[in-house]
Amino acid sequence: MLAARCGHEPAVSSYTRCVPRPPRDRFDSSRRPDRGETPFVRELRPQLRIFPTTLWEYPSQHYDSPAMRESQKSARREHDAQPRVLEIEGDAVVGAGSMQGEKDYVGATPSWIIWQLLSRYTREGDTVLDPMCGSGTTLDVCRDLTRTGVGFDLNPQRPEIKRNDSRALPLKNESVDFVFIDPPYSTHVEYSDDDRCIGKLDSGGADHGKAYYRAMEEVIREMHRVLKNRRYMGLYVSDSWRKRKGEPGAGSGEFMPIGFELFAIMRKYFTPVDIICCVRHNKKLEYGNWRKAAEEGNFFLRGFNYCFIMKKVEDANESKSRS
Repeated sequence: MLAARCGHEPAVSSYTRCVPRPPRDRFDSSRRPDRGETPFVRELRPQLRIFPTTLWEYPSQHYDSPAMRESQKSARREHDAQPRVLEIEGDAVVGAGSMQGEKDYVGATPSWIIWQLLSRYTREGDTVLDPMCGSGTTLDVCRDLTRTGVGFDLNPQRPEIKRNDSRALPLKNESVDFVFIDPPYSTHVEYSDDDRCIGKLDSGGADHGKAYYRAMEEVIREMHRVLKNRRYMGLYVSDSWRKRKGEPGAGSGEFMPIGFELFAIMRKYFTPVDIICCVRHNKKLEYGNWRKAAEEGNFFLRGFNYCFIMKKVEDANESKSRS
């Protein structure tokens, strides 16, 4: 529940208050790590604070976390591997940077979005579910904020993520305090070879997305079942557009309003709290050929994602009407 509304201070982790941003002119680009790695020196990413408006923007996919840095160093030492994390030497930051999840995982959720949600709507010790956990970004943010993360996926990337179809969660009714999900936005990414993967279902096409939205409603119904009453959930998603094959001319494409469709489905089960616009810092948006194609084809590149925030408000009448 909202920390500010229930008499608790917002759950801002300690590192956001104690890690200063080093002055740019105090970096020494000649410094090299003792490990013989390629030198890389940069500033700390901007300190994360709770965003006060419905427009969310942060210049990086990940945020810097001393807690995550130490966890990653320990894990890699156990496997006799070189640490990939950043290290602070005086005022300089050396290394590739701490991160949440895997940077090479296609379709990874920006970790700062999950941080924002958990900082507002959960407390320390709360159980947070991600039924489509991907590379485990949600679990890493939970570890940072001392929440208990529970992750499932059809294609688990880590041992702590259990293999499972999100349409049938192996959890008891009303057993989690918050649910976060970043579902497939249609068939753009090959997430899994599993035939049950919702990412194989087209959100447009010949059936106008009926199979996709039917599957997503099953997922949303399960999220509602396992979430405790009066608690919150977040869904991160984007609309989609694609050019129709064999149809020349400007504007000859198919727009799939995935966000609006999923919002309408969620309203059957949850009470809307707010809609957040999350700015996408996708390097492809700046590619000259992409921009030229968008201008000549008279279509828009996706510049933002939705983050829908909803609350479970359950009483006997509502429960009976859906049964």
